[in-house]
Amino acid sequence: MKVLVTGAAGFIGFHLIKALLETHLSDEALLIVGIDNINDYYDVGLKQDRLNILNELSTPENFTFIKLDLADREAMSALFSTYRFDTVINLGAQAGVRYSIENPNAYIDSNVVGFVNILEGCRHHNIKHLIYASSSSVYGMNIKQPFTTADCVDFPISLYAATKKSNELMAHSYSHLYNIPTTGLRFFTVYGPYGRPDMAYFSFTKKILAGEPIDVFNNGDMQRDFTYIDDIIKGIIGVMKKVPANQHSGITTASAPYKIYNIGNNQPITLRRFITAIEDACGIKANENLLPMQAGDVPITYADIDELVDDIGFKPETNIEDGIAKFVEWYKRYYSV
Repeated sequence: MKVLVTGAAGFIGFHLIKALLETHLSDEALLIVGIDNINDYYDVGLKQDRLNILNELSTPENFTFIKLDLADREAMSALFSTYRFDTVINLGAQAGVRYSIENPNAYIDSNVVGFVNILEGCRHHNIKHLIYASSSSVYGMNIKQPFTTADCVDFPISLYAATKKSNELMAHSYSHLYNIPTTGLRFFTVYGPYGRPDMAYFSFTKKILAGEPIDVFNNGDMQRDFTYIDDIIKGIIGVMKKVPANQHSGITTASAPYKIYNIGNNQPITLRRFITAIEDACGIKANENLLPMQAGDVPITYADIDELVDDIGFKPETNIEDGIAKFVEWYKRYYSV
């Protein structure tokens, strides 16, 4: 089986490939091709260290990395023609809600143009299953809790969220027109070792250990459905084996082998508890700089994961205290703190 994983040097992509390699290291019938453009949105050295681990763990027969930009149409077309993948897992995207306010073009290039190139590759090469990253941000400031995939998501409050909603719409059209099985995963706040430095838990840990104040928005009253990376990876691997059947919702007769899942912890916690977990893991009390809510932020994310539980037996097992402790342990070791 040939599997393409985009965003291979990214947080989730790295952990997914690592898990697949560890599970199938002796499986000569598996080839994973990872691509990434290694942009400088955050520390390139961290991305390279992730790739170094994958290269050390693998052989050329079961893992190949290619530096490639999703928005490069000709290179993407050549990639699909060369490898003729069975499964595509699109985790490559320009991430970050706040960054999208200042750098909108980066999101259009990667998340929209890049995703069209993925879909075109799937269309012309008979891909058996496309799995792609969406986001809990598509729910915006929806009032109803918890968020379910049947909810209206027509009111994004950031360009990042709008591009993720567009991915879902584009995937449905290709599923309907070309019978491409597609599964979208609406990720809720993912954290863990080798995570993204732009995420709050990463920057909080860095500043607390350095004795610097942390910016706390909305008095820490926001709630997030934090999900530990190992739980997320188990969910993705489970979804890989669950190819959606042709179906349609009750409001349209347009059928397609198309599915959307929430993938989260189903237990939102306050930012305050989150900060306390970091303080406890670091053994240091934080100095806080209290600030109002930022543009593009939402007060709560809360995932209804019943469909994912029913379909693949998804069961998050890591609470925030244990997950943060594992992250802080990694952080201290990685940065020699």
